[in-house]
Amino acid sequence: IDLRKRKYDFKNKLPNQLQRAITITSTIDVDSVETVDQITSDNINNDKDNDNSSQVNETNSSVTDTVQIDTTEVKEVETITNNSNSYIRNDYPDLSAYDSFVKLVDFSNKVYVAPLTTVGNLPFRRILKDFGADITCGEMAMASNILEGQSSEWALLRRHSSEDIFGIQIAGSHPDILQKTAALLENETISNFVDLNCGCPIDIVCNRGCGSALLNKHNKLCDIVKMMSKHFTRSITVKIRTGWDDKNPTAHKLIPQLQKVSHGKLAAIMIHGRSRLQRYSKLANWEYILQAANSQDRNYPLVPIIGNGDILSWHDWESHQNILQTNIQDNESIGLCSCAMIGRGALVKPWLPTEIKDSRDFDISANERLDMLKKFCNYGFEHWGSDQQGINTTRRFLLEWLSFLHRYVPVGLTEQPQKMSQRPPHYFGRCDMETLMASANSKDWIRISELLLGPVDDNFEFAPKHKSSSYAPGTEDSISNG
Repeated sequence: IDLRKRKYDFKNKLPNQLQRAITITSTIDVDSVETVDQITSDNINNDKDNDNSSQVNETNSSVTDTVQIDTTEVKEVETITNNSNSYIRNDYPDLSAYDSFVKLVDFSNKVYVAPLTTVGNLPFRRILKDFGADITCGEMAMASNILEGQSSEWALLRRHSSEDIFGIQIAGSHPDILQKTAALLENETISNFVDLNCGCPIDIVCNRGCGSALLNKHNKLCDIVKMMSKHFTRSITVKIRTGWDDKNPTAHKLIPQLQKVSHGKLAAIMIHGRSRLQRYSKLANWEYILQAANSQDRNYPLVPIIGNGDILSWHDWESHQNILQTNIQDNESIGLCSCAMIGRGALVKPWLPTEIKDSRDFDISANERLDMLKKFCNYGFEHWGSDQQGINTTRRFLLEWLSFLHRYVPVGLTEQPQKMSQRPPHYFGRCDMETLMASANSKDWIRISELLLGPVDDNFEFAPKHKSSSYAPGTEDSISNG
C-alpha cells in the first residue's frame, strides 16, 4: 500500500501536461491510433458529460499539445516510479521490425573458435587467426557486470583488426537485464554476432541462474532471446548443451521454441554434445546432436545447428561428419551446418584449423611451438602493455595456456591420432625442449615463461585456473609412443 501511495504522490507532483499524457497512454493504445485528431475526439467524447463547450475546446488544445510530447519522456517517468534504483534507460528503440536488414553470419564450411574463458583472450585469438581460423568469439562476459561498467568485463569485448568475423558472448539470467545489455551493446560495440551462453557448466555461473542453468527454464530462455532480438541489428547465436542431465536430454525440445521467438535473427544454435552434469567427462554425443537438429519445426525457417565436442584432429572432424552424413541423406534439410567448431582442441593444438582445412596431420616441432609462444608474448605486449604490469599479465595468461598446451603429443611419436579423452603419456621428446614442453609440472611451465619473459621472484608460484577432469579412467598409457 505504501508503494502505491508513493507512486500516486509522485504522479501528482508532475506537471499537468505530463499527468494527462500518462492518463491517456494508460487508457489508449497510441500505436493503434492513426491521427492526433482521433485521440482528441475520443477524449472529448469521454468528457462531454462533465465539460461545457468552452472547456472541450480548451481540453482539445491541451490534449493536442500533450500528445505531441515524446513518448520516451513518459517511459522515463514510468521507469522512475517502478524502479527507483534503475539508472539504465528503458527507451531504447525496438528493432524487431527491421529483420530484413539483419545479415545473418554464414558459418558453413568455416572453422569457428569457440569462446574460451580465461585462455580465449585477444592475443590467443590472434594466434588462431594466424593458423587459419575463420570465425572467433570473445570470452564470456556477464551482462550485469557490463551494465555496471566494469572495465575488466568491457575488455573482454575488444576486437582485433585481424578478426574479420567476430562475435561477443554474454551470459545472464534475467530477461530485463539482458534486454538492457543488448541495447547497450548495439550502440557501443561492433561485432558480427552476439552469442548467448547457455552452456557454461561452472558452479559459480550456474548458481546465479546463468549458463547451463537456463536449460532448466525454457520459457525464461525464450523470453531472453525474444527481448535480445528486439534490440540487435546483428545476428544472434545461442550456445547450449544436450541438457542438464545426460539421462534426460532436452535440447530437442528447446530448439523448436527458439525458432519461434528469434525474429529471424538466429544465425545458429551451437550444441555441445554433453550435459551440464557431465561437464567435460565421457564422450560427446554426436548422435543426439543429429536428433536435436532433426527436431526443428518445418513451419519456421531452419536454423543452422553446429555441433561441437572432442575435436582434437582432422580425423575427429571427419568421423563426426561421417556420423551425421550416414544418418541423413540431405543434412541441409534438417539444418545441420558444416562448420567445424573447436574449443579445448585449439588450446592443445592451435594449428588445428590448418589441419582441418588441409585434412592432414602436422608434426609441429618444439622450436616451432616456442616461436609461436614468442609471438603470443609480443601480441600480449601490444594488448596489455610492455611495462611490468603488462609483462606480469602476459606471463599469467601464457602459463594458463601452457597448462593445456603441454598435453600435445607430437604426431611423430604416436601410432594413432591423439584423442581428447585420453590422458597424454609420459615420454621423452626428440629434444630437451620437447621434453620440457610435455611436462605437467607447473614449475616447468614457469621455466618456459622465463625463457620468454625473464626471471620471476623466488617465491613465485602458479596454479592453473582450470583443471581437467575430462580424461577417461585407465587411459594414462593408452597412446603408444611408437
